[in-house]
Amino acid sequence: MRSRTPVLSAVLGVLLTATACGGGDPATPGDGPLSDATITVGSKDFDEQLILGHISKLALEDAGATVVDQINLGGTDASRGALVSGKVDHYWEYNGTAWISFFKETEPIPDRIEQYEVVRDRDLAENELVWLEPANFNNTYGLAFRSEAAAELGSPETISDLASVEAGALSLCVESEFSTRDDGLPGLEKTYGFEFPDKQVTVLDTGIVYTSTDKGQPCNFGEIFTTDGRIGALDLTVLEDDKAFFPLYNASPVFTKEVMDSHGEELTELYGPITEALTQDVMTDLNKRVSADGERPEQVAKSWLEDNDLIG
Repeated sequence: MRSRTPVLSAVLGVLLTATACGGGDPATPGDGPLSDATITVGSKDFDEQLILGHISKLALEDAGATVVDQINLGGTDASRGALVSGKVDHYWEYNGTAWISFFKETEPIPDRIEQYEVVRDRDLAENELVWLEPANFNNTYGLAFRSEAAAELGSPETISDLASVEAGALSLCVESEFSTRDDGLPGLEKTYGFEFPDKQVTVLDTGIVYTSTDKGQPCNFGEIFTTDGRIGALDLTVLEDDKAFFPLYNASPVFTKEVMDSHGEELTELYGPITEALTQDVMTDLNKRVSADGERPEQVAKSWLEDNDLIG
């Protein structure tokens, strides 16, 4: 997992020098337990990851660290590649993503702590990456539809119920990663024993999936993330994953071993209260403020940290 393809290396090279990633300029260090640390912080490119990236940046700066901002690196492959190669020192990753996509395991572990521990131990042994304790929220995948169309679609309550939906109405909007991941559409169709017609599966940007599902065009059903604030804002109905197909996706701060060897005690102490405070309701509300209310991720991260006395 430590090696990268030439293509990925080239992509990372562009990403890590692009000013669009947040500038890349080190922040001014201050006083605090991490005043001798320089830490490069990355993130993926969707709202929740941008919020988590800025939570890390602000908390580390408040603890005195010099932070190099590489927030908004791109998708999972780009962020993971940057961390494994040492181009960044830290970003937040989901234990289900590691288990299914990185380690190619096919059977999710339903216990939250056990899932975390096996990922933690394996990533340390194989890649020298250190997973801190996970946050309480679980941002797993789900499928949803516009609530006002319930009667028209046969009032489905579970994903299994989709097997009874008329084929012409079985249309689905997904983002690109979900359409190919083992823990996405291919695995879901295999587990539930039905398939969405190929011509009725539309790949869109993540944000457009929600608005298209709300409009019913071009799809009646859409892939959602279960902590996304747009679920409530758009009055979408989430189908129960009655076969427990989707893995747990609790997010942990992940650091390189090199950084943890130098600052592990301070980082563990810093992130403990943060991960404990990030409950399902809290993360959903933070996401809503960005996705539905239009606030900037850095503003949301800053106000939440201040309101909870986690910085300042």
